[in-house]
Amino acid sequence: MAIFGKKKKSSKESVAPRHRARTAANANGTSHDIIRAPWFSEKALIGTEKGVYVFQVSPGATKAEIAGAIKDVYNVEPRMIRVMNVLGKTKSLRTKRGTGTRASRRKAYVYLNAGDSIQFA
Repeated sequence: MAIFGKKKKSSKESVAPRHRARTAANANGTSHDIIRAPWFSEKALIGTEKGVYVFQVSPGATKAEIAGAIKDVYNVEPRMIRVMNVLGKTKSLRTKRGTGTRASRRKAYVYLNAGDSIQFA
């Protein structure tokens, strides 16, 4: 019965942080797959004055992967990232089928340090 063994883990073992390993995976060209497009809305354009940029990202992307992709594509270090799932709306089709659903999307709010900016055009 080795449930409560006396063998202790050595403190010399170091585990690399998960976010560093995932940002290194962006070096193989997946950065453009993670960041799909900038999100252009009235609210998003107002936020750019304060250093907050909004992007459409892939559904399975984590904050660490998004941060690595922003660093690779735009050469800026994000201060903070917030991720949000946007559910698809149900819309009337005005046909026999009745209603349909728009696609669900995921967006990321990327906060930059003071003085940093991203140029889209």
